[in-house]
Amino acid sequence: MSLKIKELPETERPYEKLELYGEKNLSNAELLAIIIKSGTREETSVQIAQKILNLNYDPQMGDLNFLKELSLEELMQIKGIGRVKAIQLKAVCELAIRMSKPSNYKKIQVKSTEHIAQLVLEELRFEKREYVKLFLLNTKNEILKCIDVAVGGTNFANVNMKEIIAEALKIKAPKIILIHNHPTGDPTPSQMDIKFTDRLYNAAKMFDIELLDHIVIGNMNFKSVFVETQKLVDKMKNTK
Repeated sequence: MSLKIKELPETERPYEKLELYGEKNLSNAELLAIIIKSGTREETSVQIAQKILNLNYDPQMGDLNFLKELSLEELMQIKGIGRVKAIQLKAVCELAIRMSKPSNYKKIQVKSTEHIAQLVLEELRFEKREYVKLFLLNTKNEILKCIDVAVGGTNFANVNMKEIIAEALKIKAPKIILIHNHPTGDPTPSQMDIKFTDRLYNAAKMFDIELLDHIVIGNMNFKSVFVETQKLVDKMKNTK
């Protein structure tokens, strides 16, 4: 029979350990154990938590990011995780996702490609579908509005160019930035990304709207379509 949590020294019990040393000193399993609350006759809540962590079969997802992809059914397959505990775990994951997003993009002044990419990196890096975000900016590069203009599958998202320009005209935004993710984790812009960016740049220019950048988010990184396109141009020049 497994040793129960209450039979452990106080300094090793998740609740007491957090009180004594603070949440940063707890392992991932111990933090999950606090949410799970109780174990079974055979296993402590920490041992059950470790079984959940062992469900991560993709190292690229990181130690905890895979949790948001687990379904209620997958969680409930673990002995000791019933319907209520599974729902609690999913709720905590969603809160973590929402906490990673800025509460309000408005009036944030975009200083660089890296700056705006970092605003959405945590939100988009592990998404299994393509999301396309449009940032509308004023002349000072301050964000006026951010909207999702398309949600696609695992390989692509259909983006309506007219809708993008219409959104900018609607609030008289003189500048725009487009950001989308690659569920594969590779942020390298595709030929389709490059061609679409070129078309959007020229179409927006006709309405005095400046496309500042088109950024692709991957797993741990991001790339600017503008920068990558320039690299291709420079490479072609150097081969002549």
